[in-house]
Amino acid sequence: MTWAPIHDLPYTPVPYRPDRISAHEALRTAASMREKMQARRTVRAFSSDLVPEQVIIDAIAVAATAPSGAHQQPWTFVVVTDPEVRARIREAAEEEELISYQGRLGDEWLSALRPLGTDEHKPHLTEAPYLIVVFEQRYYLDGEKQHKHYYVDESVGIAVGMLLTALHLSGLAALTHTPSPMKFLSEVLNRPRNEKAFAVIPVGYPAEDAVVPDLVRKDLDQVLVRV
Repeated sequence: MTWAPIHDLPYTPVPYRPDRISAHEALRTAASMREKMQARRTVRAFSSDLVPEQVIIDAIAVAATAPSGAHQQPWTFVVVTDPEVRARIREAAEEEELISYQGRLGDEWLSALRPLGTDEHKPHLTEAPYLIVVFEQRYYLDGEKQHKHYYVDESVGIAVGMLLTALHLSGLAALTHTPSPMKFLSEVLNRPRNEKAFAVIPVGYPAEDAVVPDLVRKDLDQVLVRV
């Protein structure tokens, strides 16, 4: 069944009866997920080893199950493998990042970034075997008619989180790259006027000599509040 706008359609519920797993299995699954996700890191050095494309497709399919405002699913995932297109993306991104690191970000932001070891050079944009460029759809185009989308940033943000989780659990590394401004992505990838770039996500296996910043995540009691 092909998706179409559901504006003005009547509410038509259908049964939902997922299998309920045992408490023991739920605890085991949750603990395993927690352990695996604790190992997730943002990676900036990628191997050129090929990744099965189906892994990427399945991860995007997982992301596309995310909840969204009024179930309008306001996202587009563009998978980029063409070396020339990726080179254009990298060149444009590095031009914007150079301006940012030379002062556009401001001293406080640059200070926050310093422990991460980042700069205007973005080799991951051409080294990773895949780029997933995520666009948010500000509204839906139905011919000449526009339908407004709701909670777009929140919906796409949740989808990206699910994408990163699916990629990590599939044994891949990823980086969430958000050069600002990102209008060049719409131009390079020839996206329609209703779409706005949200993030660029290089994906692949980590390089053999990959390193990551020596960082510590907040303890659970720093982020969890019971009421």
